[in-house]
Amino acid sequence: MKRFALLAFPLIAVGLATLASAQQAGAPFTVVETGRGYGRLADAIGAIGEGEGTILVAPGTYRQCAVQGAGSITIRARERGTAIFDRTICEQKAALVLRGRSATIDGLVFQGMAVPDGNGAGIRLEAGNLSVAYSTFRNSEEGILTGGDPNGAIRIDRSTFSRLGRCDRDLDCAHSIYIGGYGSLSVTRSRFEAGNGGHYVKSRAPHVEVIDNSFDDSQGKQTNYMIDLPAGATGRIENNVMVQGRDKENWSAFIALGAEGNENGSAGLVVQGNRASYVPGLVRNSAFLADWAHDKLAVGANVIGPGVKPYERR
Repeated sequence: MKRFALLAFPLIAVGLATLASAQQAGAPFTVVETGRGYGRLADAIGAIGEGEGTILVAPGTYRQCAVQGAGSITIRARERGTAIFDRTICEQKAALVLRGRSATIDGLVFQGMAVPDGNGAGIRLEAGNLSVAYSTFRNSEEGILTGGDPNGAIRIDRSTFSRLGRCDRDLDCAHSIYIGGYGSLSVTRSRFEAGNGGHYVKSRAPHVEVIDNSFDDSQGKQTNYMIDLPAGATGRIENNVMVQGRDKENWSAFIALGAEGNENGSAGLVVQGNRASYVPGLVRNSAFLADWAHDKLAVGANVIGPGVKPYERR
């Protein structure tokens, strides 16, 4: 064991030295497995190709975008919150367009995304699994927008979605998060605030876990639901805090279930441990849960503020 440790130490030291030299050379994107640095994120992703790799991003503001066409990648900020992707779009879609096997995003910031069709996003997911953690999406038309992948899973944790969404220009609305026909969606320990239109979380995934999040609509402008599950869903909506603001395009509900049909089925959906209220001084008659699905739900104890109807069948 001692001999192994003595041999391993120089290898580790060489790897760290290679990473350090890449950063010192002014290459902000470093592929950990090779130690090679790149000036463009697209080139670093291309170097990983159909394989698997991690890209470290140096602090800075980047006006560039990238497309993942294959493989499994992790893009991680060296210091969370310091790697900012600003106002640059690929394929008229997003800063990151992802259609490989999987992608993990850790500690990045996406801001200022806009395109002519009104769906400019930080991330456009078209295929594969996605995991997002410790990341921020702000001041854009959309935070995360996806296509459909029935076998795919999306996990979002400890992230912030601020001043997103829109419902103007006679275009379909954009949302803080809009998940298409993916197999499952998990959103945990994240914050949604100050929406500019649309819903905070809209998902067509048949299984959802929306747990331990905060939805602060107090500074929202022309927003709609906190959570919209238009095709129904099973899973859990649990331990979230929701505050509805004054400036709403649709204030009739906090959570909408099956408003466009119930093809996913919603039997057994757990809704419990949530807190829902209006901003101080607001008098209104919204439903906490508006149910078009009409399946047998598992609605447990929720703390509902004055003037909010706990449940409404529609």
